[in-house]
Amino acid sequence: MTVPDKAAPLILFVDDEATAVKYFQRAIDSMASVLSACSVEEGKRLLDLHAGSLLVLVSDQRMPGAYGNELLRYARERHPQITRILTTAYSEIEHTVEAVNQGQIHRYIQKPWDINALRMELKQALEWSLLRRDHARLLQEKLAVQQKQIVANRLGMLHTLCACLAAAPDAVAASEVANCAAANYLAGAAAAGVEAAGADWLRFDFAETTAAEALRGAHFGHALATALAALAQRYRDYRGEDGLTVLAEVVGGSHGAGELVIAERALFSEFLSTAAGTAVSPRHVAWLAFLIWLHEHRMALQLTPMAGADGVPAMRCRLQAATAPDPGAAISSWVERFCLP
Repeated sequence: MTVPDKAAPLILFVDDEATAVKYFQRAIDSMASVLSACSVEEGKRLLDLHAGSLLVLVSDQRMPGAYGNELLRYARERHPQITRILTTAYSEIEHTVEAVNQGQIHRYIQKPWDINALRMELKQALEWSLLRRDHARLLQEKLAVQQKQIVANRLGMLHTLCACLAAAPDAVAASEVANCAAANYLAGAAAAGVEAAGADWLRFDFAETTAAEALRGAHFGHALATALAALAQRYRDYRGEDGLTVLAEVVGGSHGAGELVIAERALFSEFLSTAAGTAVSPRHVAWLAFLIWLHEHRMALQLTPMAGADGVPAMRCRLQAATAPDPGAAISSWVERFCLP
């Protein structure tokens, strides 16, 4: 269990009675550092200021201007990792039951306090908070590893799909087109930024994630094959030099002299970035289908991040001659780039 910094406040006690504050600090200070407030508003301010170190919030119920319930509700919504305790000298069953039912508190301690019982309650609350914090940290580390593994698997699937769908006279030529198209796609994803969707990954365990990824990949592959066939049929008389015209029609964007500017930079990394179980959009499918089509015509795109209209992130696309894939386009180098620290 991670031991917190002893100098940092661990407990926030909120009570408008100076005597109660003094008594609480005297009873608890030897166990943990205590921060105090005399009102709900001040309690909210200190919560926001010290949320990184606070483990426990103890609030009196009756205070001028607002009830402690309001502060506990605020803490639950803004800082749910903090253990919340309600204390009061009044027999207010209705408010206490409400606080328990709404998940605002973990414990209720009635005044006057039994000093030994109070210390025991706070000791348990601190230990519980430390365990929760360590569990959350370990879970985040586990999820980060899982995210990197899934992105690595998606990189492999991307190369596989491009190789299977590239139209070429022989396997060597198809592999070259696939490598070039995948490298062009990944260069755009790197320029746009690949960020795995955080909380959504919590929806699945390992088996469910594997199944969701397989189904997602199958749907993406089928949609990509359909889009590529439609693209080849519709633009059968076009050449690679017409690539920006084709791209503008299938994906959209602002066409200028020798370039196309596409807003929504997230479009370029969607397959890699979106959560397991999330379908890939038709526009993103069209984007990869276009890259395969373009490389079949021996052309490629030069992709440059830029600020579009009103400062919105965008991507500038320019045509250039396709080059043979180099070692930097190998899947292993992209796995290192996207998945390793």
